[in-house]
Amino acid sequence: MPIKLVLFDVDGVLTDAKILLHADGSESKQFDIRDGTGIVLAQRAGLMVGFLSARTAAPTAHRAAQLGVTLLYQGVASKMEAYDRIINELHVEDAQVAYMGDDVVDLPVLARAGLAAAPGDAREDVRSRVHWVSAVPGGHGAARDLIEVILRAQGKWDAIVREYMNEAAVAIGAGTKA
Repeated sequence: MPIKLVLFDVDGVLTDAKILLHADGSESKQFDIRDGTGIVLAQRAGLMVGFLSARTAAPTAHRAAQLGVTLLYQGVASKMEAYDRIINELHVEDAQVAYMGDDVVDLPVLARAGLAAAPGDAREDVRSRVHWVSAVPGGHGAARDLIEVILRAQGKWDAIVREYMNEAAVAIGAGTKA
């Protein structure tokens, strides 16, 4: 059964797990642009993408909005309860879900997801229990790696690359006519 939904933990997966707390009480996070590109490509290829975080943070909501991710669950006391709600609302089965998490709080969802994944710097208790581990740490392209693995397995990656190569060919052709 092909993956239809890709869910990501935020802190430690889409970020490097660091939170900058400012004097005014606000916070900031650093997101990897390649992860963002991967998320946009996944959505264009027909995958649903969502964020599932135990913490609530304005930067997470802002990043989700930038990427067109409307499936955003923040401040959840139980990731498992939120996961159940998500799959029921979207009418998908566990086998159709990929989830990337990095710490023990992610283990219940990782145990259920059809494709359980972790960034390269995830806790050992997580890395030893998932199907796939990225070579790179969280916040440094691990989410992009997972998306590319899924899109390649589904035979969609080459079409994405071809689309951009065609665009390049058109641009080059237009440049030589000037």
